[in-house]
Amino acid sequence: MQESEYLYSVEFAVRDYECDLQGVVNNANYQHYLEHARHVFLVSQGISFARLHEEGLDLIVTKAEIEYKYPLRSCDKFIVTINIQREGNVRIVFIQNIFRLPDNKLIVKARITSAATKKGKPVAPGDLIQKLGLEYYDNQIKNIRK
Repeated sequence: MQESEYLYSVEFAVRDYECDLQGVVNNANYQHYLEHARHVFLVSQGISFARLHEEGLDLIVTKAEIEYKYPLRSCDKFIVTINIQREGNVRIVFIQNIFRLPDNKLIVKARITSAATKKGKPVAPGDLIQKLGLEYYDNQIKNIRK
């Protein structure tokens, strides 16, 4: 894992209560890790879900694709990485990975698709695209893939 490959990353540690009887992180908790990382990323970009909602715009998850590669265990430290891209007029896709630290073992690969809505109807995310710098990030991701 090269941090320069990702637009954002945040470090966490597994808490005991997140593990199941087998001593590994319960699969549902990985979605919590991914979601929390997305929220921290948005806040780092000056975007508040509460403020968006007050303005009538909601960003909702419409699809979660998660590949579980290897389990985390209690007290493991890990990093969640994020890249983003646009898909169509209303969707923003978060490409996320979870790597265990310090060996950078790939734990989870995820693709989380979200859509912007107003009053429950899909809409173009408007200035959210600029706030996220998606035009810039779209080009940066294309360059990474070359």
